[in-house]
Amino acid sequence: MNEEKKTAGERAAQALVSNAESAVPGEEKAKASAAVKGEADDENKIFRKFRIKDIVFLAIMAACMLVTGAIMPLVGQIPVFGIVQVCLGLQFSVFPVIGMMKVRKTGSLLFMAVCCGVVLVFMSTVMFICILLCAVIAEVLAALIFRGYKKDGASLFAGIVFFPLTLPLLYIYYNFLYTVTDETGEAVSAFIGADPVIAAAMSFAVLAVCAVGSVVGLVISRELRKSGVMKK
Repeated sequence: MNEEKKTAGERAAQALVSNAESAVPGEEKAKASAAVKGEADDENKIFRKFRIKDIVFLAIMAACMLVTGAIMPLVGQIPVFGIVQVCLGLQFSVFPVIGMMKVRKTGSLLFMAVCCGVVLVFMSTVMFICILLCAVIAEVLAALIFRGYKKDGASLFAGIVFFPLTLPLLYIYYNFLYTVTDETGEAVSAFIGADPVIAAAMSFAVLAVCAVGSVVGLVISRELRKSGVMKK
């Protein structure tokens, strides 16, 4: 009798253990599917949270923009419309595109612009404000047209229009909001009363340089992704 009770108890215990073991994988699958669904929902959002590694990567890209743009003081006083943008257009499109291809979140370009602006504000407050406005405009356009940076074309588009936007903004400021003084520099005079033909030609040149730089940044990002160095 005792042996029968013992056997029945053992059977009940084994049944409980087997049920528990079979339930665990099911719970894990449910959790995994919920996590995947949460990631998918997050990918579809226009505004997503930034992680620490995102901020670090974007800050590195901004630092690369600043380091490679060290020639700015050398060309800043040349009295030619858009000369600074022509000289800096390549690096100010390559690195932002790489940053946006890695961190596909709305606000990535603006964050890189802020990091650059922290340094530029000591040299030119107007340029700092101008770059921030250009980043905001490019971000808004990318959000409206592409709904974020899920597609490679969004990063390419934002990289092309970002830096050339500084030309019309600076032209409007120096011609309509700036007060001319005896201390007006050569760079400012290039925007005040600029020859329309020269302005149009230089604007086209800046746009072409930024388009080339954006394509280069796109190609570099894809190659880095293929090699596993940069994960999507």
